[in-house]
Amino acid sequence: MSHSRLLLAVVCTLPRLAVGQGPTITIRAGTVLDGRGGVVRNTTIVISGSRIVRLDPALTAATYDLHTLTLMPGGVDTHVHLTSHFDADGRAHNDPGGREPLEQTVLYAAENAYRALMAGITTVQSIGSNLDRELRDAIARGTIPGPRVITSLDWITPADGDADALRRTVRQRVAAGADVIKILGSKSIREGGGPTFTEQQLAAACGEAKALGRRCVVHAHAAEAARRAVLAGATSIEHGVLLDSATLDLIADHNTFFDPNLYLVFQNYFDNKARFLGMENYTEEGFAQMHRAVPLVLAVFQQALRRPKLRIVFGTDAVAGAFGKNWEELIYRVQVGGQAPMDAIVSATSVSAQSLALGDSIGAVAPGLQGDLIGVDGNPAEDITALRRVVFVMKGGQVVKHVAAVP
Repeated sequence: MSHSRLLLAVVCTLPRLAVGQGPTITIRAGTVLDGRGGVVRNTTIVISGSRIVRLDPALTAATYDLHTLTLMPGGVDTHVHLTSHFDADGRAHNDPGGREPLEQTVLYAAENAYRALMAGITTVQSIGSNLDRELRDAIARGTIPGPRVITSLDWITPADGDADALRRTVRQRVAAGADVIKILGSKSIREGGGPTFTEQQLAAACGEAKALGRRCVVHAHAAEAARRAVLAGATSIEHGVLLDSATLDLIADHNTFFDPNLYLVFQNYFDNKARFLGMENYTEEGFAQMHRAVPLVLAVFQQALRRPKLRIVFGTDAVAGAFGKNWEELIYRVQVGGQAPMDAIVSATSVSAQSLALGDSIGAVAPGLQGDLIGVDGNPAEDITALRRVVFVMKGGQVVKHVAAVP
């Protein structure tokens, strides 16, 4: 499809049908990137209810003729903060409560979710706020449009106490509905990123999470913080700005997922500095630390790419101002970080789905998986910037965005 064609209409529908119900939908595609590294040409994707039934090249009549587009799985962003937003005064607002009514915070979070969905992100892991639960459940009911939400609810921090107290806190999170456990394993990069828990404390929390059937993701900037988290049984290491070669080897050897956040979160802070400055640890020194972090985490990412065993996922750490721009993280990884475009796409789809323990449900275009599909004007495996032109979005078999173009 030519970039100069006029885009006429956006048709957005709310997913109101129960899972497993609904008509059969067929989508004719010129190119399909299956999310696992494969490419299929000139085929029709058959979706019944919420799931993909088959890919049928012989079926040419289709509900949606998208033969000029590239079809691929919806994006899976493994690290966002849905409740973070700019409030009525234009200031960044990270934590529920305080100067803003909770119902207003939830509405802002719903806006963030909608922006992500319209950009082609069909699943997010939001870590974490207790208000994520209500948004997650409303989206799952089909009440409002948004990506599938996986949430940790609130973080676990050193304030939660010793090993026994941490186990109790994990149990409380799970009882409250947490899908995953999020642990603040290091200080913020604005405070140097040093470790905050002993290995024994982390083992207690991660062990309790595992016993209750939950994954454990650990915020860890420093190498020592990440090392402790890996040895304690963490499912994934988040951020990793200050990791060294030995720690990357350790993460790879333990089959732990790695979620580096290279670009979007930092650039968003820099672009909106006045809105964040003065809040919590968002000081001039904090911003200086973030500027120093950008080349450091890029170097870590490039080292990570040299380790084929290391499972790198797609997480943006999206906060206020970043939602809807999620793909910019992947574009940066390719254009600046040197990741091969197809590897980046696989990272943002099937590998990220695996990190959420959802690899048998989302993250690929394959029979039996959820009908989470996006149509892109261009081929991101050849030009990663095509991800800026998502013109069709289907989530769970329901079309939520369709931009029609002049033939």
